[in-house]
Amino acid sequence: MYFIWYLLIGLAAGWIANLIVKGSGSGLLINLIVGLIGGMLGGWVLSLIGWVPVGTLGSLATAVIGAILLLWIASMITRKKGDTKHR
Repeated sequence: MYFIWYLLIGLAAGWIANLIVKGSGSGLLINLIVGLIGGMLGGWVLSLIGWVPVGTLGSLATAVIGAILLLWIASMITRKKGDTKHR
């Protein structure tokens, strides 16, 4: 049961992060992957500053923050690759 709950939170977090960063969703599978990886990244980053999420909303907020960071890092990497091709 917890596995399904993590998938739902990851899906919602990926969708929300895509709306914030790109302005539109990227599809069910991509949103799920971004949300799940973002949840792990967000949990790690927030634990470094001493914040521990509590409850469903805390988990969702952590996953959204991590997913936004993940999308930002991915955009920086793809932007650098794109800049070297035009030279």
